[in-house]
Amino acid sequence: MKKLVIIAATITSCMLADDIKLSDVEAKYASKSTIEATKDLKQSINLGFANTTGNTETLNLNGKYTLGFSTSGYNNEALKTAFEASAYLTQNNGVTDNEEYTAKLSLEQHIIDGWLGYTSFYWLRNTFRNFDNKFVFGAGVGKEVFKQEQHSLKMKLGVAYNIEQYTNNQPEHTFVALTQYIEYHYHLNEISAFYMKIGALENFDDFDDYEILTVTGFNFSVAENLSVTIEGEVRYDNIPPIGFTKTDTKSIVRIGYDF
Repeated sequence: MKKLVIIAATITSCMLADDIKLSDVEAKYASKSTIEATKDLKQSINLGFANTTGNTETLNLNGKYTLGFSTSGYNNEALKTAFEASAYLTQNNGVTDNEEYTAKLSLEQHIIDGWLGYTSFYWLRNTFRNFDNKFVFGAGVGKEVFKQEQHSLKMKLGVAYNIEQYTNNQPEHTFVALTQYIEYHYHLNEISAFYMKIGALENFDDFDDYEILTVTGFNFSVAENLSVTIEGEVRYDNIPPIGFTKTDTKSIVRIGYDF
């Protein structure tokens, strides 16, 4: 119940924030890809840009590359492979005030009746959040609760080994965590869709050391192979790196090309 309250509060803070940075950051709590894996290799490039001049001069850039494909795996069931890499940069009056890079590789093996197993690797670098490097190795099981013409819901539960290397004098931190992930999609019509994703992570050694990430967004097809995505992200870290705040909010606007 406590975590549900925190999720609601962080979503509210995102809507009220006065200075939400433009970004493109993917969750690390389970095998999560914004591109649908198919038998043929499918790739996507997304780019976002914003610039202001006058009283303030700001520059916001974000980009993401994704690929996915599916092969025959265990018992001839689908084995999905996905790779994602993203980067973003924000500058204010010529001074860089945020910069982040991420990469993720994930495998998802369908087993039977909607059940699946997954494994994933995640890397992050963001010196503005005190992370010189952050590595996460995850594995677990999931269930496609339902998949209909308009709605789909997927849930996952797993464990992850975390390595956090900091830019300041804080010593390296390694721990094993419990992870949970929920993903919901709703196809509004033939050209647009709404999605919501919630991930959580709890340190097995100290369950007060947990993170929650919520992502909501809309995707619109504007032409063949061309789409626009509007996305909001709220990240809550109950025990952040020393000297940093618990809550981060971001907004994402990008144009995507699939090929």
